[in-house]
Amino acid sequence: MPCAPSPSPPGLDAEPRVQSAGERGRRRGRAVAAVFAAAGKEVAGAGRAGGVVRRAARVVLAALLRRQAVFLFAPLLYVAAMLLYMGSISLDSVPRIISRPAPGSLYHSPQLYARLRADMDADNATDALATVWRHAYKGGIWRPCINNNTYDLPESNGYIYVEANGGLNQQRTSICNAVAVAGFLNATLVIPNFHYHSIWRDPSKFSDIYDEDHFVQRLKNDVRIVDKVPEFIMERFGHNLSNDMVAFSCCVFDGGEEEKEELDAARERGWRGKFTRPGRVIRPGAIRMNGKCPLTPLEVGLMLRGMGFSNNTAIYLASGRIYKAEKNMAPLLEMFPLLQTKETLASDEELAPFKNFSSRMAAIDYSVCVHSEVFVTTQGGNFPHFLLGHRRYLYGGHSKTIKPDKRRLAILFDSPRIGWKSLKRQLVNMRTHSDAKGIEMKRANESIYTFPCPDCMCRSNKSEHTQSIPAR
Repeated sequence: MPCAPSPSPPGLDAEPRVQSAGERGRRRGRAVAAVFAAAGKEVAGAGRAGGVVRRAARVVLAALLRRQAVFLFAPLLYVAAMLLYMGSISLDSVPRIISRPAPGSLYHSPQLYARLRADMDADNATDALATVWRHAYKGGIWRPCINNNTYDLPESNGYIYVEANGGLNQQRTSICNAVAVAGFLNATLVIPNFHYHSIWRDPSKFSDIYDEDHFVQRLKNDVRIVDKVPEFIMERFGHNLSNDMVAFSCCVFDGGEEEKEELDAARERGWRGKFTRPGRVIRPGAIRMNGKCPLTPLEVGLMLRGMGFSNNTAIYLASGRIYKAEKNMAPLLEMFPLLQTKETLASDEELAPFKNFSSRMAAIDYSVCVHSEVFVTTQGGNFPHFLLGHRRYLYGGHSKTIKPDKRRLAILFDSPRIGWKSLKRQLVNMRTHSDAKGIEMKRANESIYTFPCPDCMCRSNKSEHTQSIPAR
């Protein structure tokens, strides 16, 4: 294939021409001017681009501000729309929110009893008395070990005079504390005077309830005791009286408005203004849920039957006057026909010296309960606390006392679907727990009257304990 040379661009084949110095200068000047002209165009272009960017930024910022305003007014628009919508429909079609009371906050024990009574009556084969103290010696055996002084007492440092107020058990606390203080201070104890309380209304004296001669003789090596303060001391100091204030439970049961009015009036008579002062808020439901309500006779019967006590168990009811006794005692008598009280055990003649004296009547209850095979607490206060400790002192450190979990009871007795077998299983476990905790040691800040171990009791072996318990 023939090869032909490529044509040259026009002018390249011309010979070069020599330029003069002046011409070269003029050409250099035109080149510099061209460079500066190009630079001016670039700066102008950059300025126009910056303006476009600024305008775009203003547009974006304005859009954001308008959007933020929408966000601020959106909730108001939503509420307005909902109001318009709600106004356009009938209230009958709006679903209602039903508030349910917390479990255990209401007194539904009568309904529970009515529902479970047939199953309860059919289940009467067990007898809890036969096995109630199977853990009696689990924590060891204890015996009283207080040593009485055999030496003469030193000269007295003065007198201890006590005005014991309240009911039997508040008075008992004052007496015990007075003996201890007199012993520590080496002082002479004056037989305590019982202050007439506006609630208890009992004018009984020390000797009307306690054996004063035995009291003096038993403590003769520990504390000097006289029956009255010397006259010169009384003239100098006079009487210094104090007053205990005890609050009612403020619980609500099933008596309706009539019950409420009667209990409100009783609280006002005894503790004028205490429960009606401004700012005082009483929540009966919370009180019941916290286990602060006393058990009713019906609840006591349900609990004992559920714990395995058959309906032929002999029950002694320690109590004062029962509110609407005929109505409230009927279910308990149905569950325990052998139930007894002070009034059924003693004749009118036997009860006459005690009848109108609350502390003397309480002393009868205390004496029966302290020696019973089983003691069951149904409310707080000094009465059960003293009995717990006294029974521990008598029964080798074991209280032989059933102290139910009333918080748990409130929930169980308010359970609309619980069956008899389930209720009984849980109550038997509650009884077993009380049995296992029968022997307990005193901890810091606890009362020695409730927990006498180990301060007032010593360990012993089981054979010694068995020999020391008198036959009953």
